[in-house]
Amino acid sequence: MPIKIGLVDCDTSHVVAFTQRLNHLEIAQEHWVDGAQVVAAVPLPSLVSQVRVGPFTEQLRGYGVRIVDRPEQLIGEIDAVFIESNDGQVHLERALPFIEAGIPTWIDKPLACSTRDAVAIVTAARQRRVPLLSASSHRFDLPHQDVKARRGELGAVMGVDAFSPASQHPRNPGFFHYGVHAVESVYSLMSRGCRRVRCVRTEGADHALGEWADGRLASVRGIRAGARESGFTAITEKQVIVTRTSSFAYRELLNHIIAMLQSGQSPVSGEELIEVVAFQEAANLSMERGGLPVELAEVGLPV
Repeated sequence: MPIKIGLVDCDTSHVVAFTQRLNHLEIAQEHWVDGAQVVAAVPLPSLVSQVRVGPFTEQLRGYGVRIVDRPEQLIGEIDAVFIESNDGQVHLERALPFIEAGIPTWIDKPLACSTRDAVAIVTAARQRRVPLLSASSHRFDLPHQDVKARRGELGAVMGVDAFSPASQHPRNPGFFHYGVHAVESVYSLMSRGCRRVRCVRTEGADHALGEWADGRLASVRGIRAGARESGFTAITEKQVIVTRTSSFAYRELLNHIIAMLQSGQSPVSGEELIEVVAFQEAANLSMERGGLPVELAEVGLPV
């Protein structure tokens, strides 16, 4: 039997895109993902994109997804939950009841808008042994998988320069809104270990430089002026790889989520989930300080 998934919040296009791929509706077969189906959704008020809630809810209803009024109505009816609010500040509140009920949990990006909330989410999941994952779709995209699969040929990744659009919203300040895509690209290839970030903001871009404890460097450019594309340059021991995001990012992300739900094992450690948030919080703080370096420990990254 397919894993039964419930959606919480309907203010992002992901609720439609994920349902199309999982339920095999209105999308080419090459994008289908097997093993799970979206069966129910809860449209809640949004402080980021309220105007989108109604249309997305009706689209889900047209797909045969049951629409309910309250998140607690999903408990006992689903095998896994997708927290889909665009607002990272509500993710702890939204996720905690499901984690406490022992329900495997996916949280859309950003995991949280503070290291404190990220620690609380990861700690709750560990205490209850609940599989937990949060990621940008870029983390598992085909170009990232290719670099990791060719490690024997390319050698170790020595550094990454990633870029993505970085529109702003006060509910997801700085990199927490769309710049998170580029941050996730860096962590997909570099893994955790960043200790210090410095970041410069201009009207057209945010540019952060992270220093890893082993001496490696990675940069993240959030774009607001110029071509709004996503991709990365990976500097490996033997080759420089330059690439852009593929059209299969959602499919690959869902494949990893479903694999976690089937195995009970998350592909990203809790420590890394927390550090990604700490990187973004430190970068935002560095911007406020005019580009001065900020230690990730200062924003609460556990030592």
